[in-house]
Amino acid sequence: MSVTDPRHYDVILAPVITEKATAASEQNQVMFRVARNATKPQIKEAVEKLFDVKVKAVNTLVRKGKVKAFRGTRGVQSDVKNAIVTLEEGHRIDVTTGL
Repeated sequence: MSVTDPRHYDVILAPVITEKATAASEQNQVMFRVARNATKPQIKEAVEKLFDVKVKAVNTLVRKGKVKAFRGTRGVQSDVKNAIVTLEEGHRIDVTTGL
């Protein structure tokens, strides 16, 4: 296995474990929370190097932060960028093991 660049850990922050992400795993897709300034080629390279898999496609989405009230105090949630990574046939990532 090749030496992983420490910057790859700055691109991929955490796996997303939701019902939607679990359903997407049936289509050989994995969801990750990624840095807001990460590009699709950076995300692809980071996933391939960290998990030793081949990536077919990367789709990204930005969820804008919402204004929420908690105990009468208004706060703002941060903007979050997620990446849906489609893997080549025969490749798998078990997100329960962590980075």
